[in-house]
Amino acid sequence: MSNTDTIVEVRDLNVTFQMNRGQSRVVRDADLDVARNETLGIIGESGSGKSMLASSFLNAVVEPGVSTGEVTYHPEDGEPVSVLELSESELNRFRWEEVAMVFQGAMSSFNPVTTIRTHFRETLQDHNRDIPAGMDRARELLESVYLDPDRILDSYAHELSGGMKQRALIALSLVLEPDLLVLDEPTAALDLLMQRSIVTLLRELQAEYDLTLVFITHDLPLLTKLADRIAVMYAFNIVEIGTTDDLLYNASHPYTRALLDTTPDLNVPVDEMNIIEGSKPDPVDHIPGCSYHPRCPMADAQCRSDDPPMMTVSDSHESACFYYDEADDAVPISAAPDTPPTTSQSAATDGGEN
Repeated sequence: MSNTDTIVEVRDLNVTFQMNRGQSRVVRDADLDVARNETLGIIGESGSGKSMLASSFLNAVVEPGVSTGEVTYHPEDGEPVSVLELSESELNRFRWEEVAMVFQGAMSSFNPVTTIRTHFRETLQDHNRDIPAGMDRARELLESVYLDPDRILDSYAHELSGGMKQRALIALSLVLEPDLLVLDEPTAALDLLMQRSIVTLLRELQAEYDLTLVFITHDLPLLTKLADRIAVMYAFNIVEIGTTDDLLYNASHPYTRALLDTTPDLNVPVDEMNIIEGSKPDPVDHIPGCSYHPRCPMADAQCRSDDPPMMTVSDSHESACFYYDEADDAVPISAAPDTPPTTSQSAATDGGEN
């Protein structure tokens, strides 16, 4: 992928936290390109590193977390930006103006004693933008997300439903006209109908405002309705990446195939549903070899000793598995991947959030 087609390049990214029992590495040696104007989905179990990877796009990992490696942002016009080397003042401009992020928890993202109008005005003021022109854009954005500006701008967060808060937060994230919008579990607290509504809304916003989207979730069926490509994370790194069709119909990593096989079906009794056996990896005690080998039915001596690099499955598809071409037979998927999901699927085996 050439730089003219790429908006963000991630190379050898690591995110670490110092803990009492040692250094916790919550992103390990991650490499990733995000193409301009695409929707890239990032999926994995709770605690797999999805949020930490995405936060690094803005150098927004909270202290005492430390991001190392390279995160390069390519504006449409101008020189590439090394995000992890930006000063605090440069970061303040970069965030919201170039890359914006909708963090987890719209319910708690707004100041409860401040109107929505004030949130927009303060964002514009902090970036030295023309307030009247910016508020005109705010009204336009609120209308784009199917909200009444006259009602919403003078409301407090507690006066809005969950879906309304989420849509208002998306509008706020776009008020400075960023090129890249990162959404971290934006539908996690919403009912199924509102989740689908948000997905439809994001498609419309992407087309209207020429956006690149990075969508983080543990809801695989939801992601397949939005993403052009999907990156699968396991043990704090990307283990498979490809187009949505690549992942749905030709998944080549045993973990991805196991995720597909755990999609809930309301027609199947709970005790007959598939799960991924075993425990997720420890961020401190990193095991040798492939991180998935303790849970993998394909694992052999090589898997236990060597960490597999990304292997080329096709021009659009890579998998970090020595035996990617055997995964189809070794890890069968019981449900046809094109079967419409009957409920929201969680990739987390412990039911938590990342």
